[in-house]
Amino acid sequence: MTARVFIDGEAGTTGLGIRERLAHVPGVTVASIDPDKRKDPDARKAMMASVDAVVLCLPDDAAKESTALAASLGDKAPRLLDASTAHRVDPNWVYGFAEMTAGQADLIRKAKRVANPGCYPTGAIALLRPLIEAGILPADHPVAINAVSGYSGGGKSLIEKHESGAAPNFEMYGLGLEHKHVPEIENYSKLKTRPMFVPSVGHYHQGMLVSVPLHLNQLPGSPRTADLVHALRKHFDGSDLISVPGEGDEALAAGKIEPEALNHSDKMELRVFGNDKRGHAVLVARLDNLGKGASGAAVQNLKLMLGLS
Repeated sequence: MTARVFIDGEAGTTGLGIRERLAHVPGVTVASIDPDKRKDPDARKAMMASVDAVVLCLPDDAAKESTALAASLGDKAPRLLDASTAHRVDPNWVYGFAEMTAGQADLIRKAKRVANPGCYPTGAIALLRPLIEAGILPADHPVAINAVSGYSGGGKSLIEKHESGAAPNFEMYGLGLEHKHVPEIENYSKLKTRPMFVPSVGHYHQGMLVSVPLHLNQLPGSPRTADLVHALRKHFDGSDLISVPGEGDEALAAGKIEPEALNHSDKMELRVFGNDKRGHAVLVARLDNLGKGASGAAVQNLKLMLGLS
């Protein structure tokens, strides 16, 4: 049996990425609405009633409106996957990071409503939660998170600025320290102290690095680099998409890393750059902000929700 999926907002960057990936997934057909009726509530409601799942690739307010539209169908409502930030910390939605913790993939399989993770939070949570659950990093420890993304993560307006030459080569932003991803990171990392998050954008299309510096001698027991690596590997053991490179890794040997190596893939790499003599470590997650950070994660979640994975 073929599952039918409607992408509400399929013309955007994430929607196009999801559609492209779904074209290679057996057992799925993407249903499209007439472009002239994309904002017609009746046409969208009729489309929702005819499909198994709807992916919301919309601004937050529009995603909430579409959620209400689907809910009005009652028992005929399709399953929802929201790629916006509207429902990521809503307890009535399942968080769509399948590898986050044991049993999360099963929760996604059973859920009627799943919130797709943000790109930055995906990297930050993958680095922090395993260490907190292992007791290496106290949940109340003050954490600073730095990140850089390609400009495709900023949406249509930012893409146009970079591709027209109107944007700088590098820019830090969110320096009011109220970035909308912070509650998501805090909640799912299991942090009890609000983290400081400083994002930035570079003049390249896609690819992301998320980094967390740590003073190891300020953590309980003064853990060593190997302890952090062990905790990350244990947490993600068996994952097809998340890896923790170690001995022989070129980036670790060189002491440097660039953000684009995983572009056009749905993988994520976690590394610990450490200096045990100094008691310093830097955790780094590398991923494609359009892959595991957006469309790739959405398709992974859809396959779970539709019983295809």
